[in-house]
Amino acid sequence: MGELRLLFDTHAFYWWCIDDPALSLTARNAISDVSNEKYVSAIAAWEFVTKCRSGKEPGFSQIAADLSRAVAAQESTELPITMRRAEMAANLPLHHKDPVDRFLIAQAIVEDMTIVTIDRNFSSYAAPILW
Repeated sequence: MGELRLLFDTHAFYWWCIDDPALSLTARNAISDVSNEKYVSAIAAWEFVTKCRSGKEPGFSQIAADLSRAVAAQESTELPITMRRAEMAANLPLHHKDPVDRFLIAQAIVEDMTIVTIDRNFSSYAAPILW
């Protein structure tokens, strides 16, 4: 597959951490490939905690308790929020209504990354997706 810079969507990271079969075989193989770099956005920390606290994703609680530890345990790198990425997210067309997802898309575009996601709405943007 070659060297990729993979940016996890929140659910994809969760499924990877718990070895959930919901994660596609293509995604699983790319994540397992040691030549690929793996990143988790800081915005995922917000989403993990928010969805856990709201009761929408109670399974997120263990990861939400210490996302930095989970990221390190999965040999991934934290991707910080920057002004450039935030400006890109704010200026993206509203094809996707979820601001967290638009932020991930902006980060992928700015940093030339491939997003690991099942969300088909991401394909309306210039960021490559892998599923």
